[in-house]
Amino acid sequence: MLTLRILIRQGKLNESEVAHLIVGKMDPNPGSMPEVTRTYLNETNWALCKALEQIPYFHQNNLCSSLDVEHLQWKRWCDQEKSEIADLPKAFKDIAVFHKLLLLRALRPDRILSALTIFIFDVMGEPYVEQQPFDIHETYKESNATTPLFFVLFPGCDPTPDVERVAAT
Repeated sequence: MLTLRILIRQGKLNESEVAHLIVGKMDPNPGSMPEVTRTYLNETNWALCKALEQIPYFHQNNLCSSLDVEHLQWKRWCDQEKSEIADLPKAFKDIAVFHKLLLLRALRPDRILSALTIFIFDVMGEPYVEQQPFDIHETYKESNATTPLFFVLFPGCDPTPDVERVAAT
């Protein structure tokens, strides 16, 4: 969230667009969905897309009209295993990375985590996406009698052998 605030302050992101991403704004009265779009969208997707048309980029590119007119291309994109890296229909091929996040939030919410990882990598760099391997020896150097080590355990992860090795040295 901090990164988004910084990007908003720098003028790289629009605050209302960020709100769309976080909240997933829906149009309360989206109107009837064209019949051909029912083959790949549900009512929720349609209401989310109608709300996206409040954003100038999607309004100028007639998102909902495109979903109807270019329905075969949109269906193909929605059916992709990894829509976040797939090519969008022609009218949206030059979309900004953040706007693509908004589209994914509306049409393929199951792919948003992967898309956010790509966005963070592009904006902040690899250290924020790829974690360094845990080194207990370095961690131990930072501890003392008043600064203990605290382990968060996960299934399949047991720090006991590493702790015993450090204790033996």
